[in-house]
Amino acid sequence: MNFGGIDDEALSSFEGASVLVWPISYEGTVSYGTGTGEGAMAIIDASRNMELYDDETDSEPYKLGIHTLQAFEPLPTPESMMAALYDETKRLLDSDKFICMIGGEHSVSGPVIRAHKERFPQLSVLQIDAHADLRDEYDGTKHSHASIMARVVKDLRIPSVQVGIRSISADEARSLRDDDLPTKIFWARDVVGRTDWIDNAVDSLTDEVYLTIDIDGLDPSLVPTTGTPEPGGLGWYETLEMIRRVAERKRIVGMDLVEYSYVEQYDSPAFLCAKLIYKSLCYAFLDRSPKLGLQSSGH
Repeated sequence: MNFGGIDDEALSSFEGASVLVWPISYEGTVSYGTGTGEGAMAIIDASRNMELYDDETDSEPYKLGIHTLQAFEPLPTPESMMAALYDETKRLLDSDKFICMIGGEHSVSGPVIRAHKERFPQLSVLQIDAHADLRDEYDGTKHSHASIMARVVKDLRIPSVQVGIRSISADEARSLRDDDLPTKIFWARDVVGRTDWIDNAVDSLTDEVYLTIDIDGLDPSLVPTTGTPEPGGLGWYETLEMIRRVAERKRIVGMDLVEYSYVEQYDSPAFLCAKLIYKSLCYAFLDRSPKLGLQSSGH
């Protein structure tokens, strides 16, 4: 089973691929709903029903080659899991391929971003999320899904833009008083239903960007099956508009989508996740993807 259901081995093999889709089946620190451990494979399964031609960009990015790796299975402790993910990400980056990781809970993004930072020293992070994830630790571990951005902006000091945030603890809010904290938040209450803020967000990123999408950043009417749903999130088209503009002006060097929770016989949210990943790849690889010449690309 491979992402997009690509049946051409030359395009789905590791050797022939420009993109690696990497499922990570992990929910070791979940604190509310469960099911994220099965989310990655459900998204890959749903992706086999997508059209691989993108009408907006008139492109077929799958023809650059997309290889689906074996699922990375859970290890006994968060510490061992994060260490193993970091080592494996470094190994995969040595192939000079674009990594698209699918979680799993959001904690798995931390070691993947850390390895990308070592490969791309001027890296910044664009986070789509309902939650700030700036807790120093949660439930006794620094490797919690609620602490992913604390690892990124507090420990690694990676400049970040956080979009769609609408849930934050008092301790997290107090930490934002630190003028040196390298993050800028675009609160959901200020941006939902609008696009006039997007250029400001893009301007706040460096030239090389890692995109991390916690699917609960979108409104739960679109994806109710996530571990910690929050009302009032981003819509489909404003999310695409933001990612498109980032890709136009910056270089997206890696990405992930996390926190989709599998629910049996409820497939539409998994399909949305698959489509969002593919649309992001369309934008990130627009200059390289084969075009059909059926229409002008973009809007």
